[in-house]
Amino acid sequence: MDLRYSESEERFRKELREWLAGALPTLPPKPPADAWDDRRDYDTGWQRKLFDAGYAGISWPVEYGGRGATLVEQLVYLEETTRAGAPYVGVNFVGTLHAGPTIMTEASPEQKDEHLPRILRGEEVWCQGFSEPNAGSDLGSLTCRGVRDGDEYVVTGQKIWTTYAQIADWCELLIRTDPEAPKHKGITWVMFPMGTPGIEIRPINTITGTSEFSEVFFDEARVPVANRVGAENDGWRVAMVTFGFERGTAFVSDLVETDRLISELVTLARLVTRGSATAWDDVALRREVGHLQAEMDALWAMTKRNLSQAARHGVPGPAGSVMKVAYSELFQRVTDLAMRILERGGLSMEDVGDWPSGIFVEERLRSTSFTIAAGTSQIQRNIIAERILGLPRE
Repeated sequence: MDLRYSESEERFRKELREWLAGALPTLPPKPPADAWDDRRDYDTGWQRKLFDAGYAGISWPVEYGGRGATLVEQLVYLEETTRAGAPYVGVNFVGTLHAGPTIMTEASPEQKDEHLPRILRGEEVWCQGFSEPNAGSDLGSLTCRGVRDGDEYVVTGQKIWTTYAQIADWCELLIRTDPEAPKHKGITWVMFPMGTPGIEIRPINTITGTSEFSEVFFDEARVPVANRVGAENDGWRVAMVTFGFERGTAFVSDLVETDRLISELVTLARLVTRGSATAWDDVALRREVGHLQAEMDALWAMTKRNLSQAARHGVPGPAGSVMKVAYSELFQRVTDLAMRILERGGLSMEDVGDWPSGIFVEERLRSTSFTIAAGTSQIQRNIIAERILGLPRE
């Protein structure tokens, strides 16, 4: 694996930088966090702008509206858009990063033709209906039922932590279609229209004051069997494909943002005073920042390795779990250090004086979920032990 960029990849970087320089000043102001309809319009508008310019779905096949570029060019794209401060995928991260790649890998040609171009054009927003109140880390224990009735499944049950459910058009949904089978064998993966009668959505307020998560209740809501991806009762295998994308390549923008956050942490440390000196004058603190930056560099190299594997095999593979554990815990340590630098300043979510402190407080609160969301660190370590190290099952 060559970790250097080729001449063609650097040309792509230069073209993208020039396009971003012209496109970003034309964007309207970003809407408030809980203005959900406005946020959907803003994010899908940016997605359409990317599509029209040929920058949507960088590595997706051309026949589905993508650019047909390499995964390395996708990495360059994520580097440049994040560093330029361009909008992230936002409210449709499930569609572009999880559901879309899963449909591309597992769905029928008809399903691909229907959904993939619409996802890339910003015409479909997706959410994920996997976790339940009693089936989080032990997702195989899910109980949301899908009872076959002719050409439809009748769905009854509850999902939780469903991000952007209140503005989603579709849900990648796991339902139990055979309650008599072993728990990982009786699950089916379906594409569920969120406008279906029999659905109730209840937003959940988070510690940061936003409500991007929701509980979703299904009361005999019907979905066509034709919306199934993969075979009936084969949904656990399909879900593992989804998780491979969620844990493997979906953290690239987060890595770039965290790299920038470490640089901003240095700026903060140079502003915060400790008597006659600044926090940055502390040799131990500088050493800790250096270790964090070194780990970030190592994770970036690991990301390139995972992308190389995904290019060969079509999915990232279990190495994505290594990435997920390492990044989640590193991010928490970065924000913990920020709180130690801020001391009492860490009690406010607003900037304190001339300190750019608010972002660090918000990120520290947000980081609490990192070792839980997308699979807890304990689950990831089990995957690493069993599928990479070949150790016996727990």
